[in-house]
Amino acid sequence: MSRCSGNHGMSRRRFFGAAAGGSAAFQALVRRGDAQILTGGARPRGTAKAVIFVNMQGAPSHLDTFDPKDGPWNPPDADIRQFSGGLLLSQTLFPRLSTTTNDLCVLRSVTSWELAHDRGQFYMQTAHSSNPAFIAETPHIGSVIAVEKATGGALPTFLALGTSPISGSKFLSGSAEPMIAPANPGGLTTIQHNYYNSQSQSRFEEKFKLLADLDASLRANPPSKSMADHAEFYGAARKLMYDPSVASVFSFSTADAARYGTTGFGNSCIVARNAIQARNGTAFINLTYGGWDTHQNMFDRQYGGNMYQLCNVMDRALGELVGDLKASGDFASTLIVLMGEFGRTPGALNSQQGRDHHKYAMSVLLMGGGVRGGQAIGASDSIGFYVADPGWSEQRPITTEDIAATIYSALGIDWTKSFTDTPSGRRFEYVPRASAGIYTAINEVFN
Repeated sequence: MSRCSGNHGMSRRRFFGAAAGGSAAFQALVRRGDAQILTGGARPRGTAKAVIFVNMQGAPSHLDTFDPKDGPWNPPDADIRQFSGGLLLSQTLFPRLSTTTNDLCVLRSVTSWELAHDRGQFYMQTAHSSNPAFIAETPHIGSVIAVEKATGGALPTFLALGTSPISGSKFLSGSAEPMIAPANPGGLTTIQHNYYNSQSQSRFEEKFKLLADLDASLRANPPSKSMADHAEFYGAARKLMYDPSVASVFSFSTADAARYGTTGFGNSCIVARNAIQARNGTAFINLTYGGWDTHQNMFDRQYGGNMYQLCNVMDRALGELVGDLKASGDFASTLIVLMGEFGRTPGALNSQQGRDHHKYAMSVLLMGGGVRGGQAIGASDSIGFYVADPGWSEQRPITTEDIAATIYSALGIDWTKSFTDTPSGRRFEYVPRASAGIYTAINEVFN
């Protein structure tokens, strides 16, 4: 067996353990409409109330972010420092995160099944492979969380800032669709239509009631699921209208914008902060920060999108976000996850002074939400090519499936759950093969 193919293998102990426990694992049966729900009986941690997921779109270099190595490829001003718990960070690239390493948990033994951006993004956002036969039945992790954690609050359970997620709720309910919102100091201009001055809200209410009356029969007996989802999404959107508490989440001062760096990512972090602090229904926030496809001129300060810019923008905004969440008491119950779709080629830079796609080693950063900071889990080899030490109880590299299970666990969701009410009748698993013990939550992450 090759070194690469062996990275994802299940140990003999795990295989026979899963086989022996199989019959017991599928005993818990409940009903989801007409669909049989199965669960492997996982015990989620329930340490977090919400998740902020930072999608580092483009695949960041693990060697130049959270798993630096000593070598001639580092720029002269990298200033890589070692911190307690085995953490290493460039103080030049991450001046703020370098001051809060006691909050950081770095997974350095992560691998990906994918090597192409679109497929890697789908895999990262859903924990499922991008199989064309099942894409229409594979919802985003945030949509699964929206079904599990919906509270009826005015804010959407699944909020997406920066760009549209690659997947939505699919066959799940319309209320589990992500609300895709801009992040700018002007706030959301579409949640109030002040065409009639003081009468604007009452006129809106009259028109919405007329629409509901005209559509009543269709809403009561929708002819298709898409129409039912549309009506449900409309109802959720209605709750956002003329609500000052909602408007305040999407509004912020120019002083706040400046403090967070006056960047698109910084603005998204402010809205994420506001949504968490509002405690009004949001449980999963997707922040997309792209530009990490660094094939060339990574450390050329004259080149737009170099590593100094990418890391410093993210570092400043995250530093302010963590500080504000700590001040409001929300950091301990908010899990923050930073990851991309795969890693980048290790060792020396390529001929264009950048790094190419690499799936055999990558890094993921976690903090808040019950995470035990000040630690690095696992290790890659001396140049960052392969996983050298898994560093956790499963004794194999960590995969995106394991990270998804960890997110679900933090929120108190059984990641081994599955059910059959998909359009095709195929069983949908929150995390594929988790009920058989193939993938699981990374318990070493938590306190």
